[in-house]
Formats: sequence, C-alpha cells, structure tokens
Amino acid sequence: MSLVDDKPAVIAAVLEQVGPRLKRFRTQRRITLTELAAETGISKSTISRLETGQRRPTLELLLALSQAYRIPLDDLVGAPETGDPRLLLKPGNVKGRTVIPLTRQPEGMQVWKIVVPAGKSTPEPRAHDGHEWIYVLSGRLRLIVGERDWTLAAGEVAEFDTHVPHWFGTPGPEPAEILSIFARPGERMKSRTHADPDAPT
Repeated sequence: MSLVDDKPAVIAAVLEQVGPRLKRFRTQRRITLTELAAETGISKSTISRLETGQRRPTLELLLALSQAYRIPLDDLVGAPETGDPRLLLKPGNVKGRTVIPLTRQPEGMQVWKIVVPAGKSTPEPRAHDGHEWIYVLSGRLRLIVGERDWTLAAGEVAEFDTHVPHWFGTPGPEPAEILSIFARPGERMKSRTHADPDAPT
C-alpha cells in the first residue's frame, strides 16, 4: 500500500490522539480549565470536549492552544515526522498577532518570532509558569510586568519571570517584530536584561 493510500488512516490516527495530548500538556503544566480559558479565549466546555475527543479540533483552536502552551503546532497535535531536518515556518494568527514558531521540540526552550500589530490596545496582563526573554527586532514594544511599564526600542532586550502578570503590545502607530524565547520552570536562561527599569515610557 502506498503512502497516499495510508494518508487517511494516518490523519485519523493523529486526530484520535489530539485530545489526550491536549489534556496531558495542560495537566503537566498544572493549568486549570478556567485558567486556560482565560488565556486563550476558548470556553471551558470547548476545551473539555477537545480533551475528551467529543469535539473535532480546528486550526483556530489549535493555534490558540499552541501559543498558550508555547509548543509548535506540529508537536501539539503529534504530527508524524517527515524526515526533513528543515524547519517549515508556519505562521499562525493568535489574538491578532502573527506568530511563527522557530523551534519544534515539545519540551525545552521555545523560540517564536511575533509580529505585534500597530495600534494601542488595552493591556490584559496574564501570569503562567516559566521565564521569558524578549528581543525587539524592529519597531517599539510596550511591555508591562507587574507594576512596571516600559517601552523597548529595536535592539533592546527584556527578561522576566512569567509568574508575574505581564503583557506586551505596541505604543504607537507602527507594528513591532520581536523574538520571544520561553523556558519552563527549571530552564531559566542566563541572559541579562538590557532594558533600563527606570527609563521613562
């Protein structure tokens, strides 16, 4: 039987395992359904049905969960390996931001390129396990961590504990491009924060 003939069976097998994988990722991170719903904007009932296999996953739902878990989409769904060592960059859209995964390992540090659209938006700080390092590639980025509020320019770096409520967006009419490196507990990076905490915003 050819690979083409096997394709429907492979897809069906992958989809059958998506629910258990989603639940495993959530429980491993000790995230409640309520917390995940607040992070992704997906209702608790929908997440629960996805995890139990009662609802078929859509690309929009999986992209939101991929971003919340900081896991490339292929690893979230357990897509079979192709044998190609090149990373196939697949942009997604999460909360109006273009998100491109630059790593594909389900564990360890995760690297993302994120295009943050222009326009002042209402800050919605959120907290979760981990540690994050952000490098501004272009434009200007507004970063809120706890009670502190910074504006970072291209070439500036920030590092922070994601247990502290945080949010980022653009402060003006131009979009920003950033690199985001996320590490889970026990994988804290040793980079130094270049942003001046006393700099005016």
